[in-house]
Amino acid sequence: MGINDERDIEANLQIGPTDLGQVRLFVEAGGTEIPMDFTPNEAQEIAEEILAAAKAARALKR
Repeated sequence: MGINDERDIEANLQIGPTDLGQVRLFVEAGGTEIPMDFTPNEAQEIAEEILAAAKAARALKR
């Protein structure tokens, strides 16, 4: 499965801080739960990557 392969899967994404000062991305899909914890610096890098991807996707829509 690649980034451009479409799937008909419904998922829930939650993002928030943990009690230990981490940033958690919590994905739930089809009964499977995936908690992913990141340092604030790692979370910042991920956020920047998401913003860059959004910018690139907008450019493709023009």
